[in-house]
Amino acid sequence: MISLKRTFLFSFAMLIAATCAAPYTSAQQPLAIKPLRPSQKASVMQTVGVTDITITYSRPAVKGRTIFADAPPSMAERAKGEATLDNQNERKAGEPIVPYNHLWRAGANEATMFVVTDDVLVNGQPLKAGTYSLHTVPGKDEWTIVFNSDAGQWGSFQYDDKKDVLRVKTKPQMVSDNQEWLMYSFDPVTENSATVNIRWEKVRVPFSVEVKDVKALWRAKADALIAANPTNEVLPLQVAQTYANDKNFTEALKFVDQSIEVKETFRNLSSKANILWAAGRKEEALTVADAAIAKGKADKVDTAAFEKRVASWKTGT
Repeated sequence: MISLKRTFLFSFAMLIAATCAAPYTSAQQPLAIKPLRPSQKASVMQTVGVTDITITYSRPAVKGRTIFADAPPSMAERAKGEATLDNQNERKAGEPIVPYNHLWRAGANEATMFVVTDDVLVNGQPLKAGTYSLHTVPGKDEWTIVFNSDAGQWGSFQYDDKKDVLRVKTKPQMVSDNQEWLMYSFDPVTENSATVNIRWEKVRVPFSVEVKDVKALWRAKADALIAANPTNEVLPLQVAQTYANDKNFTEALKFVDQSIEVKETFRNLSSKANILWAAGRKEEALTVADAAIAKGKADKVDTAAFEKRVASWKTGT
């Protein structure tokens, strides 16, 4: 028969084991030490209109090495066609880091990730919203930028061209200053586009990302959000204010009225008065302003600043 003492010790040991295992069980993944990598991870993001473009990559350094060059015959024979030669375990001393005409992950470690939240045009070609691995095929006079649907691969080793979603061509540019660490940037940026620059060593490789119609996309998203939240009076008011800032008073008034229909507040009534005044409809503005002040006082809202503005309207000062 097992003694009471042994039973207690066994139960206590099981309790300790269960307690130690709890973090593993609840998280369903083991603890891990974050690795130290020579090529450190980085991310850049640019918003164009209401579209977010994010590039996540790792940054190798030049370290005095030959970066861009033709692959010597002994190196080229290791890979057929465009197959990648971006393997440090096979690379011999003096061989280029990025041999021309072979696939390159345009970074280090995991594949470079390109995420865009809406449909865009890349160098004028359509790319759907989504998450892609970004690869390149560098050349002396022309580069190919590749967007591939396999977003979970390491480097370009498992690259499958059947999963390519888009390929575009671009011209590399030689620059005078050396970029030691690989860098992605967005420059220049306009209201509806951004130029992505891949910079390493003395090479700059640009490609454009464009939103075809920023205002139409913004409106579509606004309409969808309002339709999904029909009892929210703030959303149409936000749209009204955006149109008012753009001096599109017809649309501004349409949306502020929609806000008031959902729920009449000092905020949307005073906004309507401001829009009417800016549109030159001064008598209507004063009428709505009085209603806004009355509503504000009834709801115990601070109306002092707005009352001061209305007083200046009335006196012309």
